[in-house]
Amino acid sequence: MLEDGSCYAGTARGEFRETPCEVVFNTSMTGYVEILTDPSYAGQGVVMTYPMIGNYGVSTEDFESDKLQPCAFLVHELCDTPSNFRNTETIDSLLSREHIPCVTGIDTRAVVKKLRESGTMRGVITADISDRDRLMQVIRDFRQDKLVESVSVPEKRVIGAGNSGAKIALMDFGTKRNIANSLAARGCEVTQYPAWTTAEEIIRSKPDGIMLSNGPGDPSACIGIIREIKKLYDYGLPTFAICLGHQLMALACGGRTERMKYGHRGANHPVKFLREGRTYLSSQNHGYMVSGKDLPSCAEVNCVNVNDGTVEGIVYHGKPVFTVQFHPEANAGPRDTAFLFDRFLKMAAEGRYDD
Repeated sequence: MLEDGSCYAGTARGEFRETPCEVVFNTSMTGYVEILTDPSYAGQGVVMTYPMIGNYGVSTEDFESDKLQPCAFLVHELCDTPSNFRNTETIDSLLSREHIPCVTGIDTRAVVKKLRESGTMRGVITADISDRDRLMQVIRDFRQDKLVESVSVPEKRVIGAGNSGAKIALMDFGTKRNIANSLAARGCEVTQYPAWTTAEEIIRSKPDGIMLSNGPGDPSACIGIIREIKKLYDYGLPTFAICLGHQLMALACGGRTERMKYGHRGANHPVKFLREGRTYLSSQNHGYMVSGKDLPSCAEVNCVNVNDGTVEGIVYHGKPVFTVQFHPEANAGPRDTAFLFDRFLKMAAEGRYDD
């Protein structure tokens, strides 16, 4: 049941229980394991638009975090007989083991059409709709508080220990595992810090560069984190930010973010790099965006979404800082924008941005 009272029937799978959530949709044909383990989906019920999910099973090598992150998973058909040499279990067994409720057989086209027309809504998954007033109260009471803190690492950890390349400080707001892996594969030693780490601690560690990660929720709610990012920006360390990190950097510099009607969640969003005049496919997962109208004079929008013209990337002149809304580590094209990691490391070595 959605907050407008509309209901969609299906079959309970996974570990079913009554669950309130924010209902969003993802248009990816593949990558459901990565979606299920992406911390940016914390507090959300994910509707997959592709009609069959699970046909290549599950491989833990594809996990983007240590656990499943959405509140619930909603699909048209769940495949119980996957075929892939990397497969270790079915999606149903994974959802049951990780205590995530699932609904199959629902009309996902109708749900997505409703969300596109009315915008992202809260909802509740339930086995009993006889007391609609109670369910509507459950939906109204649903809140998403301290999402970033709930998905960040509890203490710092090192990826690529002993690597002789750049020393990178990764601020973990709900980071996907492949961000650190992409840097470690380029010879970096990456220290992953909890979201609440102070700027002073980061600066004392003398990193060559700072990575601000993706994460869940409303960026404007991260008041303390924004304050620390502003200190890092003023200090001037080379910085690359992705998704939520991109939004937090804009807020730290005096910009503004807005909630989108239904967000960008999928693996084929076209992003145009304005100086190059080239368009790349990107993977995206966000419900908020940076407003292009209230940016500081030092901020130049260098990437836009081809579909709706929203801001996809910013360069901050006067500081070695650039940010993107999409996920260059996610192999969307399959590696269309992975060059941004190389650009970041070049900037970390030289102390200046050069595209």
